[in-house]
Amino acid sequence: MSYPLKHLAIDTVNRVKEVHKTAGGKGLNVSRVISLMGRDLLATGILGGHFGAYIEARLDDDQIKHDFSHIDQESRNSIAILHDGGNQTEILEAGPTLTSTDATNFLKHYQKLLTQVSLVTMSGSLPGGLEPDFYAKMIQLAHQAGVAVLLDTSGASLKAALESDAKPNLIKPNEAEISQLLGQQVDGHDLASLKQALQAPIFTGVDWIVVSLGAAGAVAKHGDHYYQATIPKIKVVSPVGSGDSTLAGLAMALEAKKPDQQVLQTGMTTGMLNTMEAPTGFINPNLFDQYFAKVNVQAI
Repeated sequence: MSYPLKHLAIDTVNRVKEVHKTAGGKGLNVSRVISLMGRDLLATGILGGHFGAYIEARLDDDQIKHDFSHIDQESRNSIAILHDGGNQTEILEAGPTLTSTDATNFLKHYQKLLTQVSLVTMSGSLPGGLEPDFYAKMIQLAHQAGVAVLLDTSGASLKAALESDAKPNLIKPNEAEISQLLGQQVDGHDLASLKQALQAPIFTGVDWIVVSLGAAGAVAKHGDHYYQATIPKIKVVSPVGSGDSTLAGLAMALEAKKPDQQVLQTGMTTGMLNTMEAPTGFINPNLFDQYFAKVNVQAI
């Protein structure tokens, strides 16, 4: 849920006139943007309880195809408060702690779904009860099925995936996440330093690395090629879900086998369009061509 407030007052009552309720979560933000762009997809994950049923009902309303693994616990609710001229405060429930049976059931379910797709996006932190290498296991299963994987996570689960034999095909870290992986401060605006950081051994075998730089766009590495993507100034309504929307654009372009520059233009465009809307993980596809043309991608 997203609550817009002119000012967030502490230790008192805040009354909200508008509430934006969506089937949220990073993966579903990605799914919604891809669907709005008119592309086929299949959303999956682990759901349970009344919130899980609500999520599936909202996806049905949005005509987003889905096939989830179910558990006997309640899916979490998360709140984003947009306040004081662009600030964002989030309240995130911990969510359920999964059992080993839940994990095994999902992997079996996921493995069957891999026969229906050509590319998978994986987003967000892992639920409680799962080991940090759970994404790495999912990536290995995907590669065995000939399916590419775009991974958007951080911390121990990202490190485990990068240390695995089966590497993600794309990762989308920010400056802080790269710094954490390397154990040293990395300045995303120092292009020479950033290019050097992306050559670190831990990134070996990852085909695409797209480093998010917010309003400054992104720096990307594809194989031995490096690019800088810059975006125009826009009026930001809500930044919630913009990273997920960027991943959606990257996924669409890579699945369509677009050239490198168009891959980055597409990702930057869907990310921008999301910030121009109040709902989370939402874009106006009618504006895509207009803003796509304003994204500049140069080799560096």
